[in-house]
Amino acid sequence: MAKHEFEAEVSQLLQLIIHSLYSKNLVDDKYKDLNFDPRIDVEFDADSRTITISDSGIGMNEKDLTEQLGTIARSGTKAFMEKISGDKNSDSNLIGQFGVGFYSAFMVADFVEVTTKKAMEDKAWRWSSNGKGDYEITESEREGHGTSIELRLNEDGRERANRFGLQAIIKKYSNHISHPIFLHYTETRSEGEGDDKKEIKEDKEEQINDGGAMWRRPKRDLSEEDYNEFFKSLSNDPEDPMLTLHSQAEGTLEYTTLFFVPKKAPPDMYYADYRSNVRLLVKRVFITDDNKELMPTWLRFVHGIIDSEDLPLNVSREILQKNPVMDRIRTASVKKLIEEFEKLAEDKEKYTEFWKEFGRPVKEGLYQDWANRERLLELVRFKSTADEGLTSLAEYKERMNEGQESIYYLAGSKEQNLRNSPLLETYKKKKIEVLLMDDEIDDIVIPSVGKYGDLTLKSVQLSDATEDIESEEEKKAAEELKPLLERVKKVLSDSVRDVRASTRLSDSPSCIVLDANDPTTQMRGFMKSMGQDMPDTKPILEINPGHSIVEKLNDTTDDLFFENVSKLLLEQAMLLEGMELTDTTGFVKRLNDVLGKAL
Repeated sequence: MAKHEFEAEVSQLLQLIIHSLYSKNLVDDKYKDLNFDPRIDVEFDADSRTITISDSGIGMNEKDLTEQLGTIARSGTKAFMEKISGDKNSDSNLIGQFGVGFYSAFMVADFVEVTTKKAMEDKAWRWSSNGKGDYEITESEREGHGTSIELRLNEDGRERANRFGLQAIIKKYSNHISHPIFLHYTETRSEGEGDDKKEIKEDKEEQINDGGAMWRRPKRDLSEEDYNEFFKSLSNDPEDPMLTLHSQAEGTLEYTTLFFVPKKAPPDMYYADYRSNVRLLVKRVFITDDNKELMPTWLRFVHGIIDSEDLPLNVSREILQKNPVMDRIRTASVKKLIEEFEKLAEDKEKYTEFWKEFGRPVKEGLYQDWANRERLLELVRFKSTADEGLTSLAEYKERMNEGQESIYYLAGSKEQNLRNSPLLETYKKKKIEVLLMDDEIDDIVIPSVGKYGDLTLKSVQLSDATEDIESEEEKKAAEELKPLLERVKKVLSDSVRDVRASTRLSDSPSCIVLDANDPTTQMRGFMKSMGQDMPDTKPILEINPGHSIVEKLNDTTDDLFFENVSKLLLEQAMLLEGMELTDTTGFVKRLNDVLGKAL
C-alpha cells in the first residue's frame, strides 16, 4: 500500500465547500483503434448509503491519479488560499473560480473511492480519501477500462441515495450529455392474492438522459413542431410560442442560442424576484437556470437556451458577471432578438399582440439598454389622438405639421381621461397630434429619452409645452388678463405655484400644468408606491381668457363669490387630472353656494 500526503494547503482547502474540477479528455493516437461503447452508469444502495458513478472511458493509471486527484488546481490553489477570509459563507462564494470541483464530493460523502483502469494497460488502481489531509493509492481490480467513483454518503448526503432524487439531478444537469446515462435500481412489485401474495424484486436499468440537444441540430433538420414541443417542455406553457429564434455562432466564439417568445406574459414578469427563463449550458452540460445576468432585465419574458463551447464548466455567478465571453454572447443575443422584433413589427396585427403582452418591458429597455436605445425607439408603440390603434414614433413623424419641432405627449392613468383632457384642446384645434401614454412607466421612460432623432419629446402637462405653438393673438389675450390673474393668485396663494392665462384651452375654463422641473402627478404616484419620499409641489393654474366663466369672474365685485369660483376653477382642474382634493367638504359647500347664486 502506498500512502501519500496531499500537496501543501490541500487539507485546509478540502474543509471548504468545493464545486468544480473537470479534467480534460485524453486524446492520443494509440487509442484511435480502441473499441469504445461510451456510457455512464449510476448505482445506489440506500442501506449502505453509497452512490457509485461508473464510465467506460479511457481511465487512469497510478501516475494519472496522483496528478489529477492528488494535486488540486495547480494554477489556482495559492491564489485561492490568499483570498480565504475564514468565513465559511463568503469563502464558499470564491470556490467556483478556482477549478476544484472534484472535491465537491466531500460535501455529501465522508469517504470517496475511485477505482480506475487505463485503456491498454493491465493494472487497475484505487484512489481513496476521507478528504481530511491524505489519500491512498493501491492496486485494485476492474474488468474493463474506465473509472468508477463510489461515494460513501455522510448524514447530509444520505437522502440522495434514492431513485427519484438521482433521476431528477441527472435530468436537470446532464439531460443533454451525448453519452447515455443509465440509472440502476431495484423495482418491487406484488404478485398473487391473499396468502399467495408475494413481493417480486427485479433489478432494472433505465437511460435517464435524453442524450440529444435538439438546439445543436441544424435548423434545416428541425420542424416547427420540433421547436414547439421543445418550447412546451422548457416552459410548461401549453401554447405554441409566438416567436422562435435559433442561432449558431462559429468562429472566435462558438455557441448556440435557442430563444422563444411566448404568446402570453409570464405570471411573474412584474415581480422583483422574477425567475430567469433562460438556461445556460456549457458543452451541453447544464450550469444554471437561475441567473439574471444571462439576459438584460427588459428581456425577462424570453425563454430559451444558451449553450457555450468557450465558457469554463466551473463558471460561477461572479464569473458570469465579469466574463468577456458571456458579455459577447449576451450582446449578440440581444441584437438578434431585437432584429426578430423588428421583423415582427412589419406585420401590424401580429406586433399589436406582441406589444399587448410585452410592450412595458420593451419600454424599460429604453432606460436600461443605452446601447440599443435608438433601435428600441423604433419598436415602442403608443396610443394617439390621431388613431384609435397603436402608432410608432416614425409614423407620428410622418404625420407632423409643417414646421412642427416637437413630438407632444400626454401621460396619465386612463386612456379615456387622457382623450377628454382639457390639456388637448388647443392641439385638437390646431390639428396637432398628441401621443397618449396611459402606462405609469411612461413618465419614467420618456423624460429619460428626451429626443427622437432631432425631435424633442414634450409633455403637454408642462407649463412651457405651448410656447412654440402660441399665436400672437393668444399671447395678447393672455397679457390683457394680468389684473384678474393677480386677484386669483392672491386667493389661491397657498395652493398654487402660479396663475397664468392659458393658450392651450378653447372649451374648458381652467386646467393645471406643472413646472418643467417638477415631477408629474403620475411620476409622484409611482415613486410613492416604490417607497420613495417625494417633496410637495404646487401646480400652476391656467385659466381660459375667452371662457364665459372667466369673463364673468373678471367683472364681479362680490369678493366671496370671486373666492369660491377661483377655488372651484382649481379644484375641478385637479379632479380632471386625477388628483385628490384635501378639502372635499369645502369643495361641496363652494359648489352649492355658486349653484345657488346661478339659479
